[in-house]
Amino acid sequence: MLALSIVGPHASNIAAGKKTLEVRSWRPESLPIRDLLIVENSRFLSSGNPIDLNGRAVAIVDVEEVHKWQPFEVEAACSNSWKPGYWAWNLSNVRPVTNNVTVPARRKLYEVELTHVVALGICLCDTIPAQGKVKGKA
Repeated sequence: MLALSIVGPHASNIAAGKKTLEVRSWRPESLPIRDLLIVENSRFLSSGNPIDLNGRAVAIVDVEEVHKWQPFEVEAACSNSWKPGYWAWNLSNVRPVTNNVTVPARRKLYEVELTHVVALGICLCDTIPAQGKVKGKA
């Protein structure tokens, strides 16, 4: 499952429906991104500090659209100010994760191991398109 880590309390604000835009200096290679796991971590990650092993899964979202961040979108991003040159990721279909699963936080978009997905109680059949029905099965 694809994941994105976000420093708290911003990820919790996404799960609560308060933050509808995630602002990044980069944009994803392709869209849409469906069933993106939002992981909240407690410290800013950098190339010198790329992992926080104590991340926490807080929501699953869809990213349908990314656009240049605009000054009037500060509130939707739960930001204090606006700066040019950033991208606004429009977050939709927000589904809070409430079972307090620890998931390592990493930089950029990254894959979460199957053991973490299972701990979240996510049925992979709900997130992966069917490749066709087996003859005789419903």
